[in-house]
This record gives sequence, structure tokens and C-alpha cells, in this order.
Amino acid sequence: MIRTEDFDYNLPEHLIAQFPLEPRDACRLLHLEKNAARIGHHLFRDLPGMLRTGDRLVFNNTRVIPARLFGKKDNGVSVEILFTERVDSHTWKAIVRPGKRLPEGTVVTLDSTECVQIKIAEVLADGGRLISSCVDNNSEVSIDSLIEGFGHIPLPPYITRQDSIEDRNSYQTVFARCDGAVAAPTAGLHFTKNLLDTIKNLGIESSFVTLHVGIGTFRPVKESDPRQHPIHEEKFELLQSTVDEIKTTKANGGRVIAVGTTVVRVLENCSLDGELKAQCGSTRLMILPPFTFHCIDGLITNFHVPRSTLLMLVSAFAGRDAILNAYSEAVGNSYRMLSYGDAMLIL
Repeated sequence: MIRTEDFDYNLPEHLIAQFPLEPRDACRLLHLEKNAARIGHHLFRDLPGMLRTGDRLVFNNTRVIPARLFGKKDNGVSVEILFTERVDSHTWKAIVRPGKRLPEGTVVTLDSTECVQIKIAEVLADGGRLISSCVDNNSEVSIDSLIEGFGHIPLPPYITRQDSIEDRNSYQTVFARCDGAVAAPTAGLHFTKNLLDTIKNLGIESSFVTLHVGIGTFRPVKESDPRQHPIHEEKFELLQSTVDEIKTTKANGGRVIAVGTTVVRVLENCSLDGELKAQCGSTRLMILPPFTFHCIDGLITNFHVPRSTLLMLVSAFAGRDAILNAYSEAVGNSYRMLSYGDAMLIL
């Protein structure tokens, strides 16, 4: 039986990147050869030369929304609201702080406004909230407009600085299209438009899936047996056109390379019976060693937090010992870690 403590490593705090590196493709890229367990060191802009004509990169085109808002109760107590999921055109799920002091019916006046108020409609069983009532001078306003107008980018908890206006662009992939994520699919952050053009000109194909990354991606695994960890549910969409593109690539001998663990979860969730099928819904798929991968042949990923489900996923793909050895190599060579850090190619 695998144990959570089997996926630990030393992560020095000074290597946790607090800001993005510019230009994006100047980040470093550790290449782990999956079968030989050999390691090479490159720049991310070297990626096209490490792929083959006929390979296919699969990206997650979700867009991070500025979902964190701040306000105050009538008594002046500061409140934080993180909108996590749209329920319908008028209602969102949210996480609030301080939770115990925000019961049903609480009214919060948003900062940076004079009179926009949010009312908590319901306390959910998991401690979250349903919010559906927002008024400005007695006129109803949409939550979507509040998010875009007054929201902050919800940076990961290990980025200890305050978010800035620049994060609205830097914590976003250049191919982001579909609103809904509260965390970025960070493996895609390294791609620039020029790099994507180079990849296309070399005959390396691209496809897209959508998975709206939820706040649960940062939830630490506290159980010794990771199978007991309450995996977060995330909404996704895999179109038939993407399925057809992937099947064509495999039929022609090309490799399917997932750009990020979110893409892995979509593709493997939709091929659990061995055949990739178009689907739209939610997934709680937790990939732990051992796991039989039916779709992907390679993976581009950032470096992940110790004892996390993401580290377990990449270990399931490449082998725990090989991954921990690669992480040790990365730390020893001062790679920038986590969301705004450097990347790894497993192929």
C-alpha cells in the first residue's frame, strides 16, 4: 500500500517562485526520459526540438477568473469571499472567511465600492456558501460583473505576496478561452504565442480540453493513506473533435503529450475503459500509483508540493523513484518551484 509520506521531498522556501519569469519561455526545463530515467537540463524554449513531427500537445484552455473579493460586515469585520463555482446564471458557490462568523443572511459590503452588497443565501454541508443576492442601490447586479470589476486573482497559498494587476495576465495561459478556473493550469504558463507558432510550423499538432481548476488542487493530503483523501470535483469538457484528433495522432504513430496534470485527468477520466470518448461533466479521478494510462504518452508539468495528489499523479506516470530523483536534481540545481516556477518534460 502506498503512503502519503512516500511522496515527500525537501522543498527549500527560497526556491518557491513568487513572481513569473519573463519571457515565459526562458524558464528552465528538466527532461526526464521516462524509460531510461535519464535527466537533461534545458530551457523551455528548447521544447520544439525535443518533440517529433506528428506529435500532439493537448492543452487546457480554461481561464482563471479574479474570483477573490473582499468586504466588510455591518460591524466592520473584514470578510474574504472566494467564488469557486457557478451554479447557474444567478448563483455561485463560495468559500468565505471567517466562516463561523458568516451565517445565512449575512450581508457583506464589498471593498472599493460604496454600496454593493452581497447576501449569503445558504450555508452548505461542506462549510461553503451559496451566494445569489447582490444589490447596488437596490438594483440587482450579477456576480459575474462583480468578479470582473472588483475581483482579485486567487494566487496559490504558497505565493505569500498580495496579488497585483499584472497577475491577471501572468497567471493566465496565452490560450485561455473558457472562464471558470480559480487556479491556473500552470504547465501552460510557459508557452508564448511565438513558441506555439514554432511548434505548429514543425508539424507538431495542438488540441484543447477544458477543465476548470478548483481550489481543492491546493488541499494538502493529511491522511497517511492517500486513498482516503477527499479529492476535489472539477468540471470538464472533452469535445468529439479533440477525441478524433487524438485518435488520428495515435493511428499515425504520433505521441500524445499532456500539458499539465489537469489535461491528464480529463483524458484518462474519459478513457478508463481503454477507449477515449467525448464527455462533459465533473471528475473526481485521483491518479495514484499503480495506474494504467490509456491515453497519454508524455507529460509537461511544473514541480509540485510535497505529499500532494499532483506529485502522486506524476509519480504514477513516471515512477516514484524516478520522480523523486528528478526533484532532488531540480532542487540541487536551484530550479524555481511550483506555480510560477520551472517545468519538467516526462517523455
